[in-house]
Amino acid sequence: MNYAVRSHKAGGRGLTKLLFESEPVAKLGAYEVFRTDAFQWLPHREPLSIHAVVTDPPYGLLEYTPRELEKLKNGRGGVWRIPPAFDGCQRSPLPRFTVLREEDHAALREFFLRLATQLMPVLVPGAHVFIATNPLVSHFVYEPFIKAGFEKRGEIIRVVQTLRGGDRPKNAHREFPEVSVMPRSCWEPWGLFRKPCEGRVQDNLRKWKTGGLRRISNEEPFKDLIYSSPARGAEREIAPHPSLKPQAFLRQIVRAALPLGEGVILDPFMGSGSTIAAASAGGLRSIGLEVSSSYYRIARRAIPRLRLAPNGDGSSGDVVLLGVQGLPNHRQ
Repeated sequence: MNYAVRSHKAGGRGLTKLLFESEPVAKLGAYEVFRTDAFQWLPHREPLSIHAVVTDPPYGLLEYTPRELEKLKNGRGGVWRIPPAFDGCQRSPLPRFTVLREEDHAALREFFLRLATQLMPVLVPGAHVFIATNPLVSHFVYEPFIKAGFEKRGEIIRVVQTLRGGDRPKNAHREFPEVSVMPRSCWEPWGLFRKPCEGRVQDNLRKWKTGGLRRISNEEPFKDLIYSSPARGAEREIAPHPSLKPQAFLRQIVRAALPLGEGVILDPFMGSGSTIAAASAGGLRSIGLEVSSSYYRIARRAIPRLRLAPNGDGSSGDVVLLGVQGLPNHRQ
């Protein structure tokens, strides 16, 4: 399919939109992506225009600063932990959250309070926020969202084996061979929050199309425990991002996020575009924001391919991709 890329200047920052041509807007599966800072974009977004958020944030951007990315590139030092090869497979780098200092903790709280505060006006009543975190720093996410007025609705537990944790004491592994500094991580929490509904859930569903979670089927509700292997193989080749989530997992999340299958899903930190691809594969409209020019370029290439990746059950997405809406009304 042909597409056009249009660039716009606003506030000294270039904003680029990927817009598919020759199709009506507002079709199911449509998406738009912007190269922009979420904190600059959100204040200018139309109020009450987003129906769900699904995102894996960069945790204060510490691990994505030029200094830390250079250490990641060199394969040593810094926040990123470079796992050893295991069973002939080289695992992906992971942020070493145990090295964070008190000032880093304060920055995380400030980051997520700012995010929650800016999300609140653009979300419709009853909109859910799914936000990826990990057991070491989840409280830095949850407390600010509650403080900003969101209701905590639980956690989605992604059961996934990683190489985080389980190590023996550094530089003393031979002296203490039967000791692990912390447990081997086998799960990833996703915080689940909701903007308060207007009245009863049934009233909110009628007016705003939100307030609940879409069931797996009439007989089976959406569950808070999902088994999910790390993204591997073709998906990782298509979208090389250090914290890439697999389509089989994300498609379950985005489907649950819109209870009636209507509305717009936002990923304010889209990385290489996996959430946007999952939404499009499920016939859902979405918007992705990404401040990094390199990841934005990856996302533009990756989204049309990721949306066609198998679900893990032998099926794949089959919804046409279209561009929707216009740029937010950014102020000069």
